[in-house]
Amino acid sequence: MTGIELAAAGAVGAVLLAAGFVLGRITAHRGRRTADLDLGTPVERATFHTLHTASLAAPPLRAGLTEETARRAAGRLRSLLGTEALCLTDRTAVLAWHGPGGGRHRDRAMDLAAETLGSGRSRSAHTGCADVDCPLRWAVVAPLTGEDGVLGALVAYGSRESAVLVRAATEVARWVSVQLELAELDRSRTRIVEAEIRALRAQISPHFIFNSLAAIASFVRTDPERARELLLEFADFTRYSFRRHGDFAQLADELRSIEQYLALAGARFGDRLKVTLQIAPEVLPVALPFLCLQPLVENAVKHGLEDSAEGCRVVIAARDAGAEAVVTIEDDGVGMDPEELRAILRGERPSSSGIGLSNVDERLRQVYGPEHGLVIETGVGAGMKVTVRIPKYRPGVHPTA
Repeated sequence: MTGIELAAAGAVGAVLLAAGFVLGRITAHRGRRTADLDLGTPVERATFHTLHTASLAAPPLRAGLTEETARRAAGRLRSLLGTEALCLTDRTAVLAWHGPGGGRHRDRAMDLAAETLGSGRSRSAHTGCADVDCPLRWAVVAPLTGEDGVLGALVAYGSRESAVLVRAATEVARWVSVQLELAELDRSRTRIVEAEIRALRAQISPHFIFNSLAAIASFVRTDPERARELLLEFADFTRYSFRRHGDFAQLADELRSIEQYLALAGARFGDRLKVTLQIAPEVLPVALPFLCLQPLVENAVKHGLEDSAEGCRVVIAARDAGAEAVVTIEDDGVGMDPEELRAILRGERPSSSGIGLSNVDERLRQVYGPEHGLVIETGVGAGMKVTVRIPKYRPGVHPTA
């Protein structure tokens, strides 16, 4: 199911929830004091209560179907349905029970759910309870589904058989299923980002490591002290690039890694590579996606030197722009045809000339939104300028002091 389909399903589910419970809520509200009329009509109050309760149940479900998330959501879901009791199961066990009768009925819930877990269809069944004082006489079992089929079941208990409860429990189960699919979508997005970082690391490894070691080797006899310093820079650079924790890094750390990269590149290219850094101190604590700038600098060096017989100047600037930090990386190299660049960013033309560009652009859009993708100015023979706009105040991003 696509993101658009999930959103549509979520909206439809919320509307169905509201419509399914309004009549019951109207009856519940009729006995309230006249002063309650200031809060709206009974229908409006019922709709608000239903949607508010659903919104409270959604966050734990967005973390997937586990004992903890089921326990946190079960009470809200029971409140939505107004049932005597409710339980949530996965395919093998009851994850959470809310309401009375757990000691007597919990162990039998999986027997009631077995048919629904197999068929994926809702059903109503007598609980078979022999206690005449027990209110849990009937159960409605509705499937909870996800990308891989039926994940579990919602079991709602009532004192009598009710077609309205069957419909309501089915709609609530569909809404829960949407939340579980959104949770899977979130996990998939996280796996994609992690895979992209691994891809960047793999991309760095072959060509850069070989060239760096070759450059260091050239100084071993002629300038051992320089070779030692470069080895230390190489060790620090690779340690940072291949670290295994954190999706974000401070701009100061990214720039330090870039300085190490440029020291190694300078050992290879000598005076042909000239670098200017213009960094505003106030943006150094700003956080940004890990390993986000180094591929852009590597791309600038490649365009400026490896594809040209002349020397190249690379200018790296970072400035404060209110709610954003703006980083630009500019080179005066051979540039690129804009149409070829667009094809690379769209993923239509894999090319070594676009090292890291599409990867970084996609990660920035995923983290900050489509308006924060890379802005690239280039032309054949005109060099390239890449601009990155980093919001300072977003979830997971630390504000500057």
